[in-house]
Amino acid sequence: MGKKVKKEAEIPSKDVFDPISIESKKADTVVLMLNSAEEEVLTKACEAIHKYAEKGDESKGTLVSLGVLEPLSRLICHEDKLVRRNAFMALGVLACNDDVKKQLKKMDIIPSIISKLSPDEDVLIHEFATLCLASLSIEFTNKVHIFDNDGLDPLIHLLSSPDPDVQKNSAECIYNLVQDLQCRVAVCKMDGIPPLLELVHSEFPVIQQLALRTLDSITLEAEAWDAFREEQGLPRLLDFLAAKEFNDLHVEALHVLSNCLDDPSTMQLFRDAGGVNRLLQFMTAATLPEVQMSTAKVISKVAQSSEDRKLLHEHGVEKVLIHLLATDHDGLRTAVCQAVAAMSENLASRDTVRDLGIEAVVQLLSSESGEVRMAATFALSRLTCGSQLNTHAVYEAQGNEPLLQLIQRGKAEEVVHAAAVITNMAAHERLRADILVHGGMQSFAGLLQSADPCVLAAASLAVAALACDSDGRTQFRNTGGLVSLVKLLSSNSTEVRRNACWAARVCANDELTATEMCKLGALEILQDINLSTNRRNKFSQAAFQQLLDSNLSVKYSLTGYLSCTNITKDGFYDPGQVTCSLVTCGLGKCVSCSLVSEAMGGAVDRDNLHEFSWELQLSELKFEVQSNIIPIGKIKKGTFYHRALLYKTLADRIGLSCSLVRGEYNRAWNEVRLIEGPSKTPEYYILDLMHSPGLLLKSNSPEAVQYQTI
Repeated sequence: MGKKVKKEAEIPSKDVFDPISIESKKADTVVLMLNSAEEEVLTKACEAIHKYAEKGDESKGTLVSLGVLEPLSRLICHEDKLVRRNAFMALGVLACNDDVKKQLKKMDIIPSIISKLSPDEDVLIHEFATLCLASLSIEFTNKVHIFDNDGLDPLIHLLSSPDPDVQKNSAECIYNLVQDLQCRVAVCKMDGIPPLLELVHSEFPVIQQLALRTLDSITLEAEAWDAFREEQGLPRLLDFLAAKEFNDLHVEALHVLSNCLDDPSTMQLFRDAGGVNRLLQFMTAATLPEVQMSTAKVISKVAQSSEDRKLLHEHGVEKVLIHLLATDHDGLRTAVCQAVAAMSENLASRDTVRDLGIEAVVQLLSSESGEVRMAATFALSRLTCGSQLNTHAVYEAQGNEPLLQLIQRGKAEEVVHAAAVITNMAAHERLRADILVHGGMQSFAGLLQSADPCVLAAASLAVAALACDSDGRTQFRNTGGLVSLVKLLSSNSTEVRRNACWAARVCANDELTATEMCKLGALEILQDINLSTNRRNKFSQAAFQQLLDSNLSVKYSLTGYLSCTNITKDGFYDPGQVTCSLVTCGLGKCVSCSLVSEAMGGAVDRDNLHEFSWELQLSELKFEVQSNIIPIGKIKKGTFYHRALLYKTLADRIGLSCSLVRGEYNRAWNEVRLIEGPSKTPEYYILDLMHSPGLLLKSNSPEAVQYQTI
């Protein structure tokens, strides 16, 4: 029986071909072998393709043109583990090629790759599957597909793989994914921070760098901060920074630290751990400019708190920062200037920087780097804010000339910060005069035509600062700046409109400038702004009032009221419909209700008022002088508003306080304030200049009301 079985077993089956060995040096033959049904053939073909693809992009391109991707995409899901592994090895190497990535994107291969990231798969499959995903995840659409097909969770688990290549590829893929917000949040929710913190201490620098860069992205989100604290992220990071052997990775570590310090709880832990002192020690000991730059950025972050600014100041951070400005590294100088700006919120720090040498910052205004210039002007704008000594220090360091050059030729942000420094300097008379001599007002007048709202806002404030005296206003007026300024009053930008209103308020301090602004339509624009609840502001109201106070004729025309502080001068006139005045008469020592009534035709009985024909004489005078503006001394028969106008004019010349109020139907009157009685309480009275000259009518009394109306 046994012999028979053995004999039958030796008889070859009709369906089995005798084994043969195939060798091929042609890629197209090997690609064809990928369609074989035999596992051994498939295994060897995938292995050969893997080796061929490793030769370079030209080999990869050849394989793609032969259609290798379609069979490989099937074989990564083959039931035989060895076939799957070799197929993934070939595909992983190919996926680094840009043309391959485009083809794989069209083939929708990502779900198949993700399905092979399970823990029971071979480590080599994990390695090359994650390599595929790392290559594909650079493109946005592929990131979405990986996320939508639940690829993030297995990738996070593979960070803890014992194989460093799997760790590296998984970390790289996650890093690519977390450039998008939804993935950053998802990593936090999937407990991705603990394994990433573990990888920071990997023995392989490339893995450490990927872990830190991924943490840098993730910790931008508040969702990451709790986990970072719970996993002792801060002390681990500080210890990492203290290790000199990791110098090349300290920049990435500092980025993570900077992000986490946005969290108040982490910041408190940082203080409690002596973080400020450790940070300064680290900065002093660091030798790489890139590391020093990143440390300066962290200092800027820490200095956002008044408590931490004080702590930094006590540890002498200013000395360290100013010392670093001598390093010939634009990035470092930029970061240091930003840190100086942040520290300048502390008043003592401003003084310290001045004592150490503010000229070190001033010198950077002439740097060839736009970033350095911008940071330097920003630092100076903070250092000089509210500090007379620092503005003089900038002046003594000859900072005004490079600042004005930046105003004329700098980029928008440089101009904004330089304008702020000039504005701070212009608060002091000697410095303001020097700025005007060097053409400062002309430069800012030109900037008022900029299209940048930030530049317009800064330039308007600078104009306001330089127009504090008559020389500045004259220069501004002569350079045509008023035209641009008046246009800015109608700006849609709230800040530009507010600052332009303030500049208009300052410029309107002299009558000549105020008159010119009125001709340009400033009053109408401001009046319109002040009628709007959304557009009006305190500055628009102040500008409107100042324009009126500097042009009393216009004020009286618009408001019908001049207060006792509005002192009329020669040339004042009433631009009402009927009469005006140019007062040039000589004056006595007192004003007799002076005297005014007699000059205007004497007292007129109330009942006979209709018979007092003053209109005819006025028409004759207008014809005589060929103008609607009539010298008030020519008027011999004047009604209420002529008499009130004359009294106000005469009273202002001798310093007698009185107001001028316009009523309706040609009525006007003067109000005076008298103190009487034991209480010494001031009372307002109206002067009767028409019916009973010299009679005082108590304000709001029936007699006063009757005088004010028909």
